[in-house]
Amino acid sequence: MKCIRLTAPTLRQLPETKAGGNEKFLPEHSMTHTVEKIGGTCMSRSRELLDTLYIGKRKPKDCYDRIFVVSAFGGITNMLLEHKKTGKPGVYAQFASDDSGAGWQEALNGTARAMCEIHGEILDHAADRERADAFVRDRIEGTRACLLDLQRLGSYGHFRIDQQMHTLRELLSGMGEAHSAFVTALLLGRHGINARFVDLSGWRDEANPSLSERLEQALAGIDLKTELPIVTGYAHCAEGLMREYDRGYSEVVFAHLAAQTGAREAIIHKEFHLSSADPKIVGLESTVKIGRTSYDVADQLSNMGMEAIHPNAARVLRRADVPLRVKHAFEPEDAGTLIGPDGGTPGRVEMVTGLAVHAFSVHEPDMVGVKGYDRCILEALTRHNLWIVSKHSNANTITHYLSGSLKAIRRAEQEVLRTYPSAEITAQALAMVSVIGSDLSDLSVLARGLSALEAGGVRALAAQQGLRRVDVQFLVPRDKMETAIKLLHAALVEDEEQPVQRAA
Repeated sequence: MKCIRLTAPTLRQLPETKAGGNEKFLPEHSMTHTVEKIGGTCMSRSRELLDTLYIGKRKPKDCYDRIFVVSAFGGITNMLLEHKKTGKPGVYAQFASDDSGAGWQEALNGTARAMCEIHGEILDHAADRERADAFVRDRIEGTRACLLDLQRLGSYGHFRIDQQMHTLRELLSGMGEAHSAFVTALLLGRHGINARFVDLSGWRDEANPSLSERLEQALAGIDLKTELPIVTGYAHCAEGLMREYDRGYSEVVFAHLAAQTGAREAIIHKEFHLSSADPKIVGLESTVKIGRTSYDVADQLSNMGMEAIHPNAARVLRRADVPLRVKHAFEPEDAGTLIGPDGGTPGRVEMVTGLAVHAFSVHEPDMVGVKGYDRCILEALTRHNLWIVSKHSNANTITHYLSGSLKAIRRAEQEVLRTYPSAEITAQALAMVSVIGSDLSDLSVLARGLSALEAGGVRALAAQQGLRRVDVQFLVPRDKMETAIKLLHAALVEDEEQPVQRAA
């Protein structure tokens, strides 16, 4: 890639991954640049980022040797697709369910207004605001024309626009990241930084390259010593990132970019430290910054909905031997938490977190001694897009702890019953509280955790730990989740920590 001048005589091959092949080669020596990801909540505070992340106390020449991958401004992707938590329909969901077109048209207009309001607050110069307004207008009206064409096609019985819905979802997703990257480049340019808007969204691009090819083409000719690329978190490519990763696509792009360019370090900037518990639950003064941990722990956090990094993104970085750092975007002097092969400190609880789950139990006496009895259950859960957080089984009962809608769980239940009509199936609303650390072998977490819960008046309905001793899971009534987190954090973190740096 021209941007980093891969001219070293000794090269190594990038490990093969699911998204993108292994055709790229990297120098054996470490690169000097970093690849840094900024989430949507932080992006909405872009003017503050000028004084912390983008420029801060740096001299102009020290602002380079970095590549920024940006998410859409906070709330914009929800408006384009659907609300991630509440499910409130955005443009995509409105289009999918509305034949008249009134719903999605209104949603699209509302998104355009929100975009302009956001960059109107970020950009001070009138000329910059006008350029950003024109950018939004071009993308919005181009999208509107596309949706109208799809709607007209759908009015004819011979055409099935449902076959194009994945493509539409990708188109809409890319709009938010393109807007935030364009605005950020304008903002930095106004403050003397030679920023380059790098659009991976494929807007009006007839080609359909692989992710690897898209990244190489987009960064060709950029000199990282004198230019600061602001890259869209969405990339249009043959792999179809939305279909595979949905909202996790930006972290996947970020990871592939770091791996493919041989970055010295991959950095994720959040509005908080990666700390021992949610400060809203246990109190900010009680939390402890993790500081150092392993990719194994990062996987457990992702499994529990903590979103430290998408599992596939972590896998790409791990295979490319690129360390990952999670930093507080507004505390630039703090080193944050390093995630790498060396892991964290053995004998230390690093995180206590909880997740609302349903215990999906299938009891069938006839399964005793029968191989592969749970295949039907797994296939049903997969078909209905239910996330399996954990699993437990004995002679005649298999329990999956699931994250997903109760509606989807009921559909899966009916499907299983068609195969095993005599089975007893229950779906109980619970909470799973997980105690996580790089090596919990010598901490007696299970016994101490059960004692702490009992002393605090919380009845553990079940508990389990694996042989790897990376996490211990406690199942409690759903309305006791926060209480359980407080009790376990107090017993296993606060009572154990010597004077250490508290999470800010």
